[in-house]
Amino acid sequence: MKKTDHRLNLLGTILMVALLSFLAKPPLAMAQDNVGEDGPKPFDISPLNSLAASEDGELIVRVYFDDLNTARRIATTFEPLESDYDKGYLLLSLNQTDVDQLKTAGFDVEIDVPMMAFYNAKSGSAPEFSTQTIPGFTCYRTVEETHATGESIAENYPDLATWSDVGDSWEKTAGLGGFDLYVLKLTNSEISGDKPKIFITSSIHAREYTPAELMTRFAEDLVQNYGIDADTTWVLDHHEIHLMLMANPDGRKKAETGLLWRKNTRQNSCNVNPNARGTDLNRNFPFEWNCCGGSSSNHCSQVYHGASGASEPETQAIVSYIQSIFPDSRDNGPNDAAPLDSPGIYLDIHSSGRLMLWPWGARASAAPNGTQLQTLGRKMAYFNGHAPSQSIGLYPTDGTTTSFAYGEMGLASFTYELGTTFFETCNYFENTLIPDNVPSLKYAIRVVREPYITPAGPDTISPTVSSGGSSPGIPAGTTVTLTATVNDTRYNNTNGTEGSQNIVAAEYTIDTPPWQSDATPIALAATDGAFDQSSEGVTGNIDTTGLADGQHIVYVRGQDADGTWGAISAAFLYIKTDVSPPITLGDANCDGSISAVDALFIMQFEVETRTDTGSCPLEDPVSQLNAEAGDVNLDNQTNSVDALFILQCEVDIPNPYCPEDG
Repeated sequence: MKKTDHRLNLLGTILMVALLSFLAKPPLAMAQDNVGEDGPKPFDISPLNSLAASEDGELIVRVYFDDLNTARRIATTFEPLESDYDKGYLLLSLNQTDVDQLKTAGFDVEIDVPMMAFYNAKSGSAPEFSTQTIPGFTCYRTVEETHATGESIAENYPDLATWSDVGDSWEKTAGLGGFDLYVLKLTNSEISGDKPKIFITSSIHAREYTPAELMTRFAEDLVQNYGIDADTTWVLDHHEIHLMLMANPDGRKKAETGLLWRKNTRQNSCNVNPNARGTDLNRNFPFEWNCCGGSSSNHCSQVYHGASGASEPETQAIVSYIQSIFPDSRDNGPNDAAPLDSPGIYLDIHSSGRLMLWPWGARASAAPNGTQLQTLGRKMAYFNGHAPSQSIGLYPTDGTTTSFAYGEMGLASFTYELGTTFFETCNYFENTLIPDNVPSLKYAIRVVREPYITPAGPDTISPTVSSGGSSPGIPAGTTVTLTATVNDTRYNNTNGTEGSQNIVAAEYTIDTPPWQSDATPIALAATDGAFDQSSEGVTGNIDTTGLADGQHIVYVRGQDADGTWGAISAAFLYIKTDVSPPITLGDANCDGSISAVDALFIMQFEVETRTDTGSCPLEDPVSQLNAEAGDVNLDNQTNSVDALFILQCEVDIPNPYCPEDG
């Protein structure tokens, strides 16, 4: 019998046993000895000897739970195929060792027969690659389309974007085709200086469709709203945003065919199962590589850590890039904290599980900057509703992206686990995932200058100017009222409670951000007369005397009772000094006065020998009647009657249609 036939027969036996088992058990059967009076007991997170996969690959299983926190700990460890927590189970792709570990811990684990059949059918078919579409998922760009978008952003916004080759995929280094690894850098290049930076990688696990597309749309949003949205504008003026949209392009091409491909595509591993080969890039980073039982030495395992730390070219490219743009702000001892004023953030975007995770993943103890990481994590999770938690779940994970970025470099580092499934529906992606997560990402950029300090302070919400908020603006010297809300309570308190304080101060600056030494802050007052609450309306007047014509940025921030200034938010203020008096009804040649010259223009209209009269904007409300410039008596035509009216105005003959006569 052929080996393939033997495996199919074996699989059929497994599926039949699993089906009988499934029919015999109740739907929510997590072992009750893991649940105490105060909730779930902590699971043993001591290092595991192995997370080895069977040679025949992964099992698609349901892991049942009856406690939401336990479900999230499972999701933290395994990145579920489906994580709709209301179902009472998580759908996971596991090897037999993982299944045995979960059963030993007291969980009810069952093979999902239909899903096993579905994914085994896909794995047995010949992959069909496409450069333009992902079958059934039109909202997601392919690797080629994503790279083309990054390149076009750099071409269309040369002052804001650059597109750089920073390394190669495994197949590229092996001469098998493959891809370059690119970074899209966004910043206003016309403003120089050392700017704080955020670096974001996405889809390092190939089968996770949503991260790369989310970050591509995020990039498009930023460049398209520069000069239109005040917060986007000042962030790009004074920060650098670095995006690796496709961190595992070779593997992603496999996943675009529907395969549950997680790793890169290194071919000299797991020869017994071509669809299980490769290295898990998120277990291949050199900090605490293979340290703590949080990865596997089995080449076929989905968490195979590679031959050595940073053995993979994709990992090497990310490590080198991080080290090239960030200073090393932390000693490597387990208790060495990064200085609180250290700049910089690293984010790694995954799916699924709706989680916001920070180091450590390989140990249960809090990181030296754990308090600050928790605060920022809870703040970012406020916007997207993700459950904030330290990365360690049921079992350790070692050699990960965020452990390296924080442990080696001292960066505030987080993993986003987006949504509810790897292959997220376009409806959910468009209508839930994007609007939930873009605000969270924008908040991260706003605090990247001091990510260990600023998130503990209050948020400034919706700064608004009473006039001059849109072009063309108001004359310099006009007094403008500024209002905003300052709030110190915006945290996701799913796991614990973040402290909040009363607001004690608020201030604004114009054009010069408040962190610069030459800024001139002006205090704002509490709208209700006293700073005595954790959320306050604030207000103040802006004297626009001396402001030049054009667009100005008003920066607003608030301070809490701990003395911490929170994240800045901004509004535009436009100044337009018009040297001519307002154009009035009947000013046909738009020179700021009504005279016999206007009458001549109107007569020219009447005899159809029109000159360049323009179409004067009429400030009088009657212009809403669609009166043309010069239609003084509002009869919807411009003729000699209008000219006579204007001549009457010119020689001071009383006329009810003359502006000065009402």
